Amino acid sequence: MINDALPVPAERAKQLNPVVLAFVGDAVYTLCVRTRLALGSGEKTGALNRRASERVSAHGQSEALAAILPKLSEEEAEIYRRGRNAKKPTKSKNATVAEYVRSTGFEALLGFLYLTGRTERIRELFFPEDEA
Repeated sequence: MINDALPVPAERAKQLNPVVLAFVGDAVYTLCVRTRLALGSGEKTGALNRRASERVSAHGQSEALAAILPKLSEEEAEIYRRGRNAKKPTKSKNATVAEYVRSTGFEALLGFLYLTGRTERIRELFFPEDEA
């Protein structure tokens, strides 16, 4: 992505509201998932959109989180917990409360990593299939 303001120092990113980190993380995760689906499939856009929606949903993110939690550093785990525990302005219509809070933590972590320029770490944690 082209943005002259990035990366930001970790201390600056940690000062952001965790829901703001999740706002960024949601966009980054959506773009990454859609890019991988578009490049890895010859499907039509309707099918791609359905597959992307499954992965980007609170339920899909909550499932993906289970795979990465044991791999988090202490700093990453703290960012995740801040996002998970943050007061959210909205509620999910299609996920349980537990899935929704976990997905917010997941997105906050992704937003933090993106803003601090840790794209390789994003790939390691969120898209390990790229490592194969």
